[in-house]
Amino acid sequence: MEYKHLPDMNALATLRAVVELGGVEQAARKLFVGQPAVTKRLRSLDASYGVALMQRKGRRLSLSPAGERVYAYARLVLDHQGALLEDLNYLREGQNRLRLEVSFAIGDHLLPELLLEFAERHPEYRIQSRMGYTRRIQTRLATGLADLALLEQAPDHPDILVQKWLEDELVLVCGPKHPLREREQLSLDELNGLRFVLREPQASMRRDLDRALAELGIQIPVSMEVGSTDTIIEMLERGKNLSFLPRFAVAEALQKGELFQLRVQGLHIARTLWIARTRANLNNPVAEAFIELLRSGLHS
Repeated sequence: MEYKHLPDMNALATLRAVVELGGVEQAARKLFVGQPAVTKRLRSLDASYGVALMQRKGRRLSLSPAGERVYAYARLVLDHQGALLEDLNYLREGQNRLRLEVSFAIGDHLLPELLLEFAERHPEYRIQSRMGYTRRIQTRLATGLADLALLEQAPDHPDILVQKWLEDELVLVCGPKHPLREREQLSLDELNGLRFVLREPQASMRRDLDRALAELGIQIPVSMEVGSTDTIIEMLERGKNLSFLPRFAVAEALQKGELFQLRVQGLHIARTLWIARTRANLNNPVAEAFIELLRSGLHS
């Protein structure tokens, strides 16, 4: 491999800033350098790759076809660089921290109580938590950027170990203003005439729902797709839509009478919540302490 003409990381960051911020002036301001420095870095990239990466159309700079490819590469490299620095920083800070990843619904509805209880039991440990989609969390686990995860679907990866945490189900719920709220049971055919607001297709609960309905040969009309379970709950409380949501997310609202469950004949969507970790983190003391908390019955 030829190493003499590798592009400079600052030059790649400058190209990304110019593209994403809309121009040289904006990039210079963001990077705290002068506009001549930005232009010099862009030219150094042209020299590295032997082709012009930017082209001028009127008063605006835009990417050339070659520039489009280098910009995609710059984004990938810089994102990996950020992840690497985060990982190295974690190593420097020692073994008293846990990088925890959770799916969005678990993060919104179960994680706060868990974190508070863990801090009470183990003040000597720190947890860094973030929420995301299952597929992204699986990638971060497999690449060593996360230590432990709580998920609504079990990852399928040879380096990731999974164990059952909680049993759950998707339930059909509506708000107090819905005309069906007092019905004891609906038929599958009746679902076609109702209005649903659901999570986005990338969400674990939505994938579980779509899979269960497809197995029964059912398609339901989706009025809206919303990227927040809490937002859907609020919409149900105020309007006349229905939704399929995890029982753990709506249990309190059902108990208070803010939502109502509608049972559907022949439809039961059971789910399992999972604990996932990598083989490389089997001896992490913080992970062990957190799993012990999960097993203690706090959310059983």
